[in-house]
Amino acid sequence: MNEAYDVVVVGGGAAGLSGAVTLARARRSVLVVDARRPRNAPAGHVHGYLGREGTPPGELLATARAELAGYGGEFAVGTVTSAAKDGEGFVVVVETADGGARELRTRRLLVTTGLVDELPEVPGLAERFGKDVLHCPYCHGWEVRGRRVGVLATGPVAWHHAELWRQWSDHVIVLRHGVEVPDAVQAERLAARGIHVTDGPVASVEADADHLTGVRLASGEFVPLDALVVATRMTARAGLLDSLDLRPVPVEFGGEVVGSRVPADPTGATEVPGVWVAGNVADVSAQVVVSAAAGLRAGAMINADLVAADTRDAVEAYRELQRTHFEQDAWEDRYRSRPTLWSGNPNPQLVAEAASLAPGRALDVGSGEGADAIWLAARGWQVTGTDISTVALARAAEHARAAGGQIADRITWSHADLRDAPPANGGYELVTAQFMHLPTGPRRAVFAALADAVAPGGTLLIVGHHPKDKRDGGGPGVYLDMMYTPEQVAADLDPARWEIRAETRARQAVDPDGKEITVHDAVVAARRR
Repeated sequence: MNEAYDVVVVGGGAAGLSGAVTLARARRSVLVVDARRPRNAPAGHVHGYLGREGTPPGELLATARAELAGYGGEFAVGTVTSAAKDGEGFVVVVETADGGARELRTRRLLVTTGLVDELPEVPGLAERFGKDVLHCPYCHGWEVRGRRVGVLATGPVAWHHAELWRQWSDHVIVLRHGVEVPDAVQAERLAARGIHVTDGPVASVEADADHLTGVRLASGEFVPLDALVVATRMTARAGLLDSLDLRPVPVEFGGEVVGSRVPADPTGATEVPGVWVAGNVADVSAQVVVSAAAGLRAGAMINADLVAADTRDAVEAYRELQRTHFEQDAWEDRYRSRPTLWSGNPNPQLVAEAASLAPGRALDVGSGEGADAIWLAARGWQVTGTDISTVALARAAEHARAAGGQIADRITWSHADLRDAPPANGGYELVTAQFMHLPTGPRRAVFAALADAVAPGGTLLIVGHHPKDKRDGGGPGVYLDMMYTPEQVAADLDPARWEIRAETRARQAVDPDGKEITVHDAVVAARRR
């Protein structure tokens, strides 16, 4: 077990494993904690599960655990003894199989602890339960079709059970065990279907060679049977949820309380945010396939809830990034974090476009550590290098001095935030902005100011990371909406004032792992008329 998960699933039956596999396939970190007390442990086979008909319960669960592991989900034998709110998530305490205890954190909780079948206290009954003492005709009716079936009548629901089991056998006997005789209407219904009623109570359930032989009545009479139907009281295993003030409610059938369940909406969401339930703990009538479906649905809804939370957190982080990432303090920290942030080489698109231009006045926007400004000055340009970071400008000035006094004399370093202090109109024969990425609104405003700074006959050169690389699974660590195509930049330039070339250019680069890759630059080279 790790210390934290997206989801902890409590209970490793059909509902829990189905939900866990769904979540693991959604790339969530999932831990299933199971106490190894399955309700259907006495049963020999699972029925009504399309494609899994007749599978032994243990085999079904073993297959499901292997599927979970195949998707990276985890499974642990133990008992979750408590759960407490921890912000939007939970702290759960797991008592492990070796008697130890672990405290884990989880963002969401899926409880699939099932229910306990509480049986009438009849000697020999519990030992046969799930074998030939039965409760569900859809689970076991086919296996005892046409056989002698007794219905242990402990409450009014027994009359319904008798009529239901009559579909599978012509030999159905109701054994009154504390229930009143049927009224006239019910007696007529039973008689019409050939269902016999025998006075009890039942003193014991008898078997021979691991097979039910019948029941012994308190009168001493023996009633031979092949199967005995019992209405269990189905009590939700929900003690864990007490610590979250989430408690079961009664389940009634025909005016009789037959069990309890944890209330939830159709998706399994409870009234406690972040807690879902699925399977018999929420639905006492759910068979294995229904529980598995409920687990899948709950898992999908938990993932959707986590997606919503992840998106909310991402939006908050993105807003904080927009608020701070482009400010001076952030850039100062970025430059201070490394002795050198950039390669020291001039940007290749600047070299390609400016090599043939006659030198004049140049504005290098976001000059960083000075490589572009130094390259231009070495070719005779009078350069103003501007940047928001004083650390970057100090490095750039040092590099310029190292390149030679004549080059350094041609460069003026300017500390400025062009969002607040745009350059003078018409002041430069070349304005170059290499890989300046801002949110769309500020970026368009800055680029418009840069266009205004170009003198008649001068050149505006804007180069950025093309969103194509991000779309295709690569690209730099720049948010997609801060990238742009050359066409988007060109659309903001008036063709009546500019001769515009907008191109996407491929070039070779080296990724952080040292691997050669192809990247694409969005290039706009425009000459002012």
